[in-house]
Amino acid sequence: MIVNRALVQEVLQTSMAVTLVIVSIFVVVRSLGFLQQAVQGYVPVEAVLILVVLKMVAYMDVIIPLMMYIAILMVLGRWNRDNEMVVLAACGISPLNLLKPLLVLILIVGGVVALFSFYLTPLAIQKGYEVEQDYHSRSEITGIIPGKFMETKKGRGMYFVERFDREADRYENIFVYRSSFGKEGVVVSKYAFKRTDELTGDQFLVLNNGTRYEGNPGQTDYRIMDFETYALRIEPKTYVPTAGPIKGWPTAKIYGDRHPAVASELHWRIAKVVIVPVLAVFALAFSFVNPRQGRLPSMIMAFLAYFLYTNTLGFSVALLSKGRIDPAVGLWWVHGIFVVIAAMFLYRRQRNLSLIPFPRVRLPRLRWRPA
Repeated sequence: MIVNRALVQEVLQTSMAVTLVIVSIFVVVRSLGFLQQAVQGYVPVEAVLILVVLKMVAYMDVIIPLMMYIAILMVLGRWNRDNEMVVLAACGISPLNLLKPLLVLILIVGGVVALFSFYLTPLAIQKGYEVEQDYHSRSEITGIIPGKFMETKKGRGMYFVERFDREADRYENIFVYRSSFGKEGVVVSKYAFKRTDELTGDQFLVLNNGTRYEGNPGQTDYRIMDFETYALRIEPKTYVPTAGPIKGWPTAKIYGDRHPAVASELHWRIAKVVIVPVLAVFALAFSFVNPRQGRLPSMIMAFLAYFLYTNTLGFSVALLSKGRIDPAVGLWWVHGIFVVIAAMFLYRRQRNLSLIPFPRVRLPRLRWRPA
């Protein structure tokens, strides 16, 4: 049917356009956040792009249902505004008849959301966790790249190496800045190489034929020292391997686990898929536009229903993780309540009634009597 194909095509195109805009904004905001963390030394600079991509993948299962919801509202709202829905109603096509093409959208979008929710999102969260843990477990100067300034953890120092001689296994023309014990120091050296203490296992960066400048800016008590050999201890990072956050665990691992925190994560992943058809029914009910009122009241109610639905799910997930809700019940009671509300709204829209049945108040008739 032409109407069904047109609805599916327009909603998919609108969804992709809106998703592209939201993802672009998300990438810019998260990039700024990760760059700030990289400047402070909490994440590696070279991994900022990887972390942004992983973070974006981790949020796609939440973004996609919202974008589908907005796309259906925009498309059907435009059809109402252009009186196309009036023409369809005159041809015997009611809002209930649009559930068939929406079912195709639900299957497509639901399949994509399920792929992200059950597989790609946990994988992205786990990979991002591993990247950050790998960086925190490194030694201070691991990954020095010749020709680039490299900052140590938490901004305590800066290293610069002009080149690395592979044959001699040494660095050449080294600049080191370190801050310790309330004083700042700069060390320049012609050569340097790594050495490991056989007794303690500590690693050192041994500099040869250089000069050390020590002091604080604005003070006159600077010390200058020339040296033939100067060893800088490379601070190791203690690393305790963990399984990562529960959000990054594979679905097969958390399935069947009765622990409240694990069960809440499983129900939350399922909820991201179940929310797709419920939002589609809400969008079909809120898409009607009253010419006298405009689109604003319907859009306000649509977003109010979305935020009420998602916030109720989030609150229920918190209760479930604390053991206050039986894992056998999970979040199904929330879905049941909003399915009933969405069905009631669609039923009243089908009969051209107001979405909320306000009671009618009859005012007494005033009769004029001559004096």
